[in-house]
Amino acid sequence: MGFYTRIAMKYFGEWGEKLLPYYNEVKMDLKRARMGYSLQEYISVAILTGLMVFCVEFPLLCVIFVILSQNPLFSFIFSFTISIFLSLTFFYSMMSYPKIVIMERAKEIDKVLPFASVYLSTIAGSKIPLHQVFKIFSKYSEYGQFTEEISSIVNDTETFGMDVNTALERAVERSPSKNLRELFWGLLSMSRTGGDINSFLREKAKTFMTEYRRKLYEFSHQLTMFIEIYITAIILGAVFFTILSAIFSGLAGIGSNIIFLQFLIIFLFLPIVSTAFIIFIKSIAPGGEQ
Repeated sequence: MGFYTRIAMKYFGEWGEKLLPYYNEVKMDLKRARMGYSLQEYISVAILTGLMVFCVEFPLLCVIFVILSQNPLFSFIFSFTISIFLSLTFFYSMMSYPKIVIMERAKEIDKVLPFASVYLSTIAGSKIPLHQVFKIFSKYSEYGQFTEEISSIVNDTETFGMDVNTALERAVERSPSKNLRELFWGLLSMSRTGGDINSFLREKAKTFMTEYRRKLYEFSHQLTMFIEIYITAIILGAVFFTILSAIFSGLAGIGSNIIFLQFLIIFLFLPIVSTAFIIFIKSIAPGGEQ
């Protein structure tokens, strides 16, 4: 527990305990987000952070509005209202933040799941026990969040002495990805019934890879459309604007202003838009940077 968390628990721990029944769903979100907080600690930290936002915003807004309006009473009331609103907004944003972390972790897992499941099925093909399959796989860190989930299963079995079925049940509860939860449920079912784990993993790997190919096919069509829009609207638009503005500036005799505007279009607007376009394409690409 860090210093900030200890301060929050010391002064707002009782408040956090009273709010526990209203945020039960956040408890599971914190576990799946791996944020390292208990629910009471997180609520207390959110309360303290909201209070600090109020303490900073209220006097600052008071000074600003007094200067602008020259009306102290109006400035006090308006600043107090805005500060309360900002503090509550910050509090509820913090309570929603674990869901954002979960979405990001699930996205990272789903990116590598088709490839990781193939490798997992390859290891299982050697007919070694399931917990040994997980132990071998956990040594490979290139699968990121997926490897972390597998490492947690290994940790539960080796450090806490759980059997592999119990460890899988815990993994299902804390996994942020729906696809990964389905994979773990299937492995748990195979382990309990004595089914062929290798065959199951091989079929799941085929399913994930088929889905990945479908997404890749759809992305290729989307990419073609986005590139056409980018070239037509941005590149050609900038070229036409540069040519037409040069012609009209010569006719109107306002060359210096147009040159500055052309400079902004070419050296500021185009790089910013191009960078944003690249980031957007990477964000929607199946597998990201894999």
